[in-house]
Amino acid sequence: MIAREAALRVDFVNGPVAHRLRFGGGRGQDLPKAMGLRAGKTPTVVDATAGLGRDAFLLASLGAQVTLIERSLEMHALLADGIERALAEGGDFCEIVERMTLLHGDAKDLLPTLAVDAILIDPMHPPRKNSALVKRELRQVREIVGTDEDAADLMRVALTHARQRVVLKWPAKADPIEGIRPCSHRIMGKSTRYDVFMLG
Repeated sequence: MIAREAALRVDFVNGPVAHRLRFGGGRGQDLPKAMGLRAGKTPTVVDATAGLGRDAFLLASLGAQVTLIERSLEMHALLADGIERALAEGGDFCEIVERMTLLHGDAKDLLPTLAVDAILIDPMHPPRKNSALVKRELRQVREIVGTDEDAADLMRVALTHARQRVVLKWPAKADPIEGIRPCSHRIMGKSTRYDVFMLG
């Protein structure tokens, strides 16, 4: 008998998110550094491709006010459910998600209406060059949200509307997105890199 794949769930209270909250390394992690969170500086952030909400939750746990934008109705509903459960949990989880504002819509339309310091863009990544199976959860997300063919258009809108910086989260070895100006600098992780575009 074939085991049924577990339904996708956004969970801020248990699993990898809670583990990262306890043992993650604070503002010294690659993502907070890329987004400009440092001693005495906490920019306002938009996560323009919210997905499972994990990056937004990490940034909110470090004090940032984070607006999450998700255009898939199904993904938006999963995020709303995860936020509700974190609020019900109380304590630190409630305090963190109270700094998170969830919007439904296309970030290309919504970004021009928001005044924020930093914008994070984490589009669905291009297919891997090796044959390693993408993690189950990410496969499930891809099935819901598709392939983000308009990532270059979203980057262009973000570069016009962020006050301080735009950060593209991208596979470490992937080619840059075509039609976008070169980034100001990069923060390299083992499998992921953060291309940082400084503005102003």
